[in-house]
Amino acid sequence: MKKKNLIKGGAAGLLTLLLTAAMGCFASFAYDSASLKTCTVENRNTVVITGTAEKDVPQETVPETLEDGTVVPPETEVPDDGYYYLFELQPYETGIGSRTDYAAWCDKTEKLKFSLPFSGGDSDPRLYSRFVVALKIGDTYQAISAPIYVTNPGDVASFTEEYPEAMSKKGLLIELDMLGDAMELGVKHTTINIPYHHIIGGNLKYRYNGKDYYFNEELIASYDKMISSFSNKGIIVTAILLNGWNDAHPELHEAGLAKSSSAFYYGFNVSTPEGYETTRALFSFMAERYSGVDYKHGRVSNWIVGNEVNNNKNWNYVGPMDLASYTKLYEKNFRVAYTAIKSRSKNARVFFSTDYEWKKQNTNLQYAAKDFIDLFNAGISAEGNIEWGLAYHPYPYPMTEPEFWDDDQTGMVNETFESPVVNFKNLHVLTDYFQQAHMRTAGGQVRHIILSEEGFTSDSISRGKVYDIQAAAFAYAYYLVDNNPYIDAFILNRQVDAITEVETSCAFGLWTVDMSRPDKVIAVMPKNIYQVFKHIDTRKSLRYSEFAKSIVGISDWSEVIPGFDPEKYQ
Repeated sequence: MKKKNLIKGGAAGLLTLLLTAAMGCFASFAYDSASLKTCTVENRNTVVITGTAEKDVPQETVPETLEDGTVVPPETEVPDDGYYYLFELQPYETGIGSRTDYAAWCDKTEKLKFSLPFSGGDSDPRLYSRFVVALKIGDTYQAISAPIYVTNPGDVASFTEEYPEAMSKKGLLIELDMLGDAMELGVKHTTINIPYHHIIGGNLKYRYNGKDYYFNEELIASYDKMISSFSNKGIIVTAILLNGWNDAHPELHEAGLAKSSSAFYYGFNVSTPEGYETTRALFSFMAERYSGVDYKHGRVSNWIVGNEVNNNKNWNYVGPMDLASYTKLYEKNFRVAYTAIKSRSKNARVFFSTDYEWKKQNTNLQYAAKDFIDLFNAGISAEGNIEWGLAYHPYPYPMTEPEFWDDDQTGMVNETFESPVVNFKNLHVLTDYFQQAHMRTAGGQVRHIILSEEGFTSDSISRGKVYDIQAAAFAYAYYLVDNNPYIDAFILNRQVDAITEVETSCAFGLWTVDMSRPDKVIAVMPKNIYQVFKHIDTRKSLRYSEFAKSIVGISDWSEVIPGFDPEKYQ
């Protein structure tokens, strides 16, 4: 039913003119925007944030006259107070909300610069904060910029020794009881797992940011022995930081998260104040202890935050969520770890790891490595670009067969950026992708890539024992990596077979294992791969890998490895 016209004809038109004249034109404010460009610690006493702002020009609007002659005033926005405000947010805060405690302010100018005092300490919360620019609209503050984080926490580190130079890329997951064997093999890199849920709680006190934390003294002593044994012998140590379930410390996990039967490890928690403080203290404790300052504790040069983090279901469980939300959550965790580590050891490198499922259909628990990397990189670049690296796991496909050179026949491996799997067969796809401009560091360098876990089974699921093919696969893969300048290390899984892996036809070790002793790793027999591994980075390399050519189906390594130079191994 139509509303009746209360005013008709000429009278309505006259009233419209009078109302328009009385109200005049109205200003509509589409508020200013800002873009923060840099956020750095300067002179160890100041955090400096710079950027640009674009002031909105209010648009004049006029009242609207309806068909029946009714005059409707235009909607107007409340103008801001004429200043820009800088807010400091903790990692667990989702936004400004009702806060009014801005950290700094300035007049409206095109170029922005805010300077905040900084204590110079590596535990100062300001080092971990993110910053946004806001306007005051009425009684509230409204963010007008994306956040930015401090990008140079290494500049406050007390340990500034250069990153160690490796003699080769050859690495191995070592059994500590077989360190002598590892030295005989000439191992240059190794990995160790550090599960945080086992570390927290105990008698070893650690004072951090005004609070005492306690860690497992006996377990830490075992890490001291292991890490110092490796690093003091020139082996570059990569520590994998893991977060298992701990009933006594729910703050280690996302709030409200239930234990999952399919999860081996869980994501770190910086989404609550208590979780952030505890997680930050754990990261800082480990980074400080193994920075290299104390010879007795040893030095960790590479840190990996979580394991195969594109797999939420099994290795970094935080509950089902879409890829974008999951990646943003991991970004927050990674930044806290990165800042804690770099603020202790300036030249340590910080990585995250993914599996080899490069491009797949994403679910709410498992994601394509490429899609995760793309979103992570975009988020980090937009909010303060830091020097993250990738720890990749390019196992053969499937892992129960050692050959990778025929993996294209599975339909899962191809030479494009959309390949479902990227492994040794098409490893150049990974490094080609990382050479693109948008994937590089803020300084234009290709990011560091290490292969932190991969292996070749000697027990084929279809053929039984294939010791010669396992050895050939390692030789071929090592030459591929050694001739790729964008990969820093190749860490083989493992020195001795693991019983649980052998039971699934994944016998990756250089040695067989005593299958009757699940309580202890007992090496039984060195496999064919043993001598190949030992000599692969020496002058005897080509001699010990000669047999592999016929297995691979070539007469010269240059047929499958562009630019292969035999003189490098003589």
